[in-house]
Amino acid sequence: MEKLKRNFYLRDACTVARELIGKILVHDSDKGLSSGIIVETEAYRGPYDKAAHSYKGRRTPRTEIMFHEGGLAYVYMIYGMYYCFNVTASVIDSPEAVLIRAVQPVEGIDLMTSRRHTERLIELCSGPGKLCSAMGISIEHYGTDLCGDELYITEGNDNFCVSTSERINVDYAEECRKFQWRYFAEGNRFVSKTSTKKPSA
Repeated sequence: MEKLKRNFYLRDACTVARELIGKILVHDSDKGLSSGIIVETEAYRGPYDKAAHSYKGRRTPRTEIMFHEGGLAYVYMIYGMYYCFNVTASVIDSPEAVLIRAVQPVEGIDLMTSRRHTERLIELCSGPGKLCSAMGISIEHYGTDLCGDELYITEGNDNFCVSTSERINVDYAEECRKFQWRYFAEGNRFVSKTSTKKPSA
């Protein structure tokens, strides 16, 4: 499959998030290759999005990569133990990103199960923390160019029916929590379990 080119990422996060559904996330690590079909994403559009780390143009060592061009890896830790993998979107100084919430495992399933210590395929990548653990993505990948050869996204299946809902666990974001900026492959069993599925119009 052909890798996504830079121009794919140089658009607003909502467009990128929707169009990433069906694409294939690949990590070619020293322990082996793992990949999965992206089936769930969320868009974050700072600086006016109260759910975004870059809200009000907040620029810190953690958010710095969001201010670079689209197509880079934004990885951060939550709860002191889980990593979340995001794709930067838009252009320089327009800090937007797309959280990859879930993938459907394709290649390297044995490697994924060993990393996650579970044989249950449905449990491997059905959430952002699970996904990073299964695919060996960590803070070491912060800033990785997704147009490179280690961590990247390729073309895939564009035949998924994409639905939308409110984003998950952003109740603190006031009116922004209502934005329908979560995108998922309708009916796909690998989306995160805690999702509230609201079909788009």
